[in-house]
Amino acid sequence: MAIGMADDYDRYVRTVKVTVTLPEEQLAAIRALVEKGHTSSVSGFVQHAVRISLNDVAGWAAELAAALAETGGPLTDEERAWADDVLAGGGDRGAAGARTDSPNTSNPGSAA
Repeated sequence: MAIGMADDYDRYVRTVKVTVTLPEEQLAAIRALVEKGHTSSVSGFVQHAVRISLNDVAGWAAELAAALAETGGPLTDEERAWADDVLAGGGDRGAAGARTDSPNTSNPGSAA
């Protein structure tokens, strides 16, 4: 099946018209795919792209949940504050760039 061509899901789902802003180059590329018959329409292509993106997000959420389960569960408030500080560029990272004041230095993979 070509990208965006109607499948059973697309045939029976109620749709709503929206306005989406795209760079001109992307729209031109999608229209070229339509002209070549690789996708049914601009809308069909966008519907397909959104469906793939939503599946990706769901997959990453499942991966994160599994990783958290393997490493001691969600971050504590203290660990989250430490991570926020590291991402903001604050705190002491030590000579090799490693953080030296981690809230859980005895067992980095477990929740404190």
